[in-house]
Amino acid sequence: MTHPPYGSAAPPGPPVPPSRGPGQAAPVMPAVPPQGPGAALVPPPPGDPALAPPPPAAPRRRTAFSEGVDRLRAAATTEPGRLRIIGAVLALLVVAFGAVTTWQMTERSAAADDVLHRSQPLTADAAAIYRSLADANTAASSGFLAGGQEPADVRARYERDIERASDKLAKAASNAGSGSSSAASVGKLNKLLPEYTGLIERARANNRQGLPLGGAYLRYANDKMQTQMLPAAEKLYTAENDRLSSDYDSAKPYPWFAIALGVLALAALGWAQHRNYRRTNRVFNHGLLAASAAATVVLLWLVVGHTVARSGLGDSYDHGVRSLNVLNDARISSLKARGNENLTLVSRGAETTEVNGEAQDKFDVAYRTQMKQLGGADSGLLGRAADLARDTGGESPVTEAAKNVGVWKDRHKVARASDDAGNYRGALDKVIGSKADKPTGECFDNVDAALDRALAFEQNEFQQAAQDGRGAMSGLPVGAAVLAVLAAAGAVLGIGRRLSEYR
Repeated sequence: MTHPPYGSAAPPGPPVPPSRGPGQAAPVMPAVPPQGPGAALVPPPPGDPALAPPPPAAPRRRTAFSEGVDRLRAAATTEPGRLRIIGAVLALLVVAFGAVTTWQMTERSAAADDVLHRSQPLTADAAAIYRSLADANTAASSGFLAGGQEPADVRARYERDIERASDKLAKAASNAGSGSSSAASVGKLNKLLPEYTGLIERARANNRQGLPLGGAYLRYANDKMQTQMLPAAEKLYTAENDRLSSDYDSAKPYPWFAIALGVLALAALGWAQHRNYRRTNRVFNHGLLAASAAATVVLLWLVVGHTVARSGLGDSYDHGVRSLNVLNDARISSLKARGNENLTLVSRGAETTEVNGEAQDKFDVAYRTQMKQLGGADSGLLGRAADLARDTGGESPVTEAAKNVGVWKDRHKVARASDDAGNYRGALDKVIGSKADKPTGECFDNVDAALDRALAFEQNEFQQAAQDGRGAMSGLPVGAAVLAVLAAAGAVLGIGRRLSEYR
């Protein structure tokens, strides 16, 4: 029996199948992945990509914001870092306060300047257009009543009114925006004015020849003035008045955003100084103290300056614009009343209207309506004008106008009684004047002159109050910007002083 030599024994392995003869190789068994806890430590066979471990994931790229946040957190853990953050926040708050103050006060200052130099003068021009047209119509009817050759002063007054209306229309056209209601009204008036003056010239030509057709042309011209031109002028006046109110609304509101930022900036500066005192026992930090002083000056300037400006603008509206509006309405009512009084004699009952079931002269009814609207010392437009006048300079002319309105009404009753009795010549003398009669025209002239003085006084009152309001804002936008920069610099220097102690 033969035995293998020592040390040469083969390791145990699977038995050879009986079907294979000696000398045949044993079949290779498929590799089985190792199982159990230590399986991961066994590397996969080389050259097998399916069993290779996945490559490690690339690290996520961090954003600049997240890196900045981390740096800020890291800086906040040290006192120098906290000081730098505090200094940056203080400078940002103070600069924001100055920027918002400059922005808001620039807008309000521009609106106040528009009130003084743009919208109110344009409103006054629109009122002047209305008055000029109404006065021209009144002068035309007065010249017609005088007979074939109208008085030179009446003719000059008519031409002066037409010229003034043309000049004011040209100015309004240059200031009205394209496509606006003001531009449409100005365009309509520019078209109608030559038509009106043409009708007046035809009325004069026929009147000089003693033809009754002159009265028809005059009534047609008056109808064009009353139904087309004066409504267009009133629309222009209303549009400009709305623009004036809009400018007031833009100039008067308090700049609450700027005030809130100013209070916040001062609170932050006070907290920073208190923190500095608690950590160093130093009462003052010169930089922070200078920043607080500059911010306080800006805030006080803002509040006090705007309060004074608001008061001045409010005074200019209450005792200027409102009075001017009422006086303009009163003067226009007196002009319309005078024109209707003249046309009552021109038409001689040719045009009537029904009042309480009774036919009455159309122009006499319109005269009574306008005189009722005009009122007297205690009623109507004159009563309101007297209430709005705050001193004798504005009240005295209104009182004089009211007194003349009363005399005008009395003389008109006498003139109407003469006309109703068939004494046309006597009624005419009582309206346009004669050697024996004091005419109603004298009363109208006195009323018109008194209202003109009242308008001039109130216009001056408006300008003074509006200038005071506008002046209170002068320099505030620029001054706030400069002081805010100085305050920011003071805050940065104050914090820098503390930072230097850590170097």
